[in-house]
Amino acid sequence: MAAPVSPVTGRYVDVTVAGETYEVFYLEAGEGIPLLCQHTAGAHNHQFRNLLRDPEVTGSYRVIAYDLPYHGKSDPPHGSSWWTRQYDLTSDFFTEFIVGFAQALDLDRPVFMGSSMGGVVCLYLARDYPERFRALIALECADFTPGFYIDWWAHPEVEGRELIASVVDGLIAPQTSELDRRLTMFYYSQAAPGVLKGDLYFYSAEHDMRETVSTLDTGKVPLYMLTGEYDYLSTPAQSEATAAKIPGASYQTMHQVGHFPMSEDHPRFMSYIGPILDEIDKRS
Repeated sequence: MAAPVSPVTGRYVDVTVAGETYEVFYLEAGEGIPLLCQHTAGAHNHQFRNLLRDPEVTGSYRVIAYDLPYHGKSDPPHGSSWWTRQYDLTSDFFTEFIVGFAQALDLDRPVFMGSSMGGVVCLYLARDYPERFRALIALECADFTPGFYIDWWAHPEVEGRELIASVVDGLIAPQTSELDRRLTMFYYSQAAPGVLKGDLYFYSAEHDMRETVSTLDTGKVPLYMLTGEYDYLSTPAQSEATAAKIPGASYQTMHQVGHFPMSEDHPRFMSYIGPILDEIDKRS
């Protein structure tokens, strides 16, 4: 007998940003409200594997988890000599790509959810493109996350993939199952040289909204913030303080969760994110 085929499908779509076109790979499953899922720095869309396969989510949402250019199965731009320049992610490129990706798929005001750098970019989407989104769900986000754009992420004397996986291990909650821990580390060990460091340019060198985050208008787009209690990159205290500056933003600490809630413990993650998705669905 043939084995059952997963309902999750993978496709490519061309997205043009700043005059360059990228062949972007994405996974999707379900029908309903579009839910865009952004992975963490140096990783790829398999971090959302469990969300894509959860019928309680895909019954109401079209879950779309993409690989940012240079990550996973999404290439650098084919029309330029990308290998001659250093990859450094900026807020302008990041937000323009997300908006361009949604336009390429003709999505009607999707919900956007991202973790770490994907959580931080929610603040920029709320500032610059609030009318484009139905809601923003910022995981592991704070208004200032300095200190991680450092040379040894991409140093010739350092085995970067093993280093990255070991750092990731320290950001995962101790209650996480061995399988989910190892998979989360494995995804990071697959990053191309320099990609994690380049992502951290946005996260730690460019990003600083301490003086401006209070101007975000949640009347234009709802903002939900959630952070794992074991996250030391953007701690629960930092995330809660950020949310307190934004009128109308909500905040929750996720217990027994670290920096990668979507890949560490799906049932526990859903106990926090499920009610938010239900609320957005009912409001829609």
